[in-house]
Amino acid sequence: MSESEANVDWDAEAAAFDEEPDHGLRDPEVRRAWADRLRAWLPAGAADILDLGCGTGSLSLLAAEQGHHVTGVDLSPAMLALARAKLAGRDAVFLIGDAAVPPVGEQRFDVVLVRHVLWALPDPARVLRYWRGLVRPGGRLVLIEGRWGTVGIPADRLTELLAPLVSVAGHVRVERLSDDPLLWGKPVDDERYAVVAVP
Repeated sequence: MSESEANVDWDAEAAAFDEEPDHGLRDPEVRRAWADRLRAWLPAGAADILDLGCGTGSLSLLAAEQGHHVTGVDLSPAMLALARAKLAGRDAVFLIGDAAVPPVGEQRFDVVLVRHVLWALPDPARVLRYWRGLVRPGGRLVLIEGRWGTVGIPADRLTELLAPLVSVAGHVRVERLSDDPLLWGKPVDDERYAVVAVP
């Protein structure tokens, strides 16, 4: 979560956050659907994953279960307490910090994983440039975003923002997620997608 989301008390939201099917991933089918997607988006071998705006750590847990080392960052101490409990004994660390400028070093990660955070930040282009600097050469950004009514960021806008950051050898792939009700625990009719960008 980022400081621009100060109008939401994420500490107060933490206790009930995982009740949403796509947040807590408690339903085995929803959990399996997200695990399958992550398997396709993340490297095949063990990798260093930075999960920004990690919340209660549901995606961090799936990545750790697939053999990755995870660093999660969130502004909410209550969310991070739940994430730490969820990943106890796993190869993961959690840091309090702003997703826009996480308290980590440059070029340390194979993947920067961000779910439903970028749309809420005041300057997405600047944030994407910063996040690109956190990725090792050959690494990738995995951005799960959407547009819900009047809020969010459309996929075509996000690909425009990424274009200047991708080299000739790099690529950007958009994967539509709205059509898979298993990911959300119900059918959805808004725009939900993932972008995998290899700068």
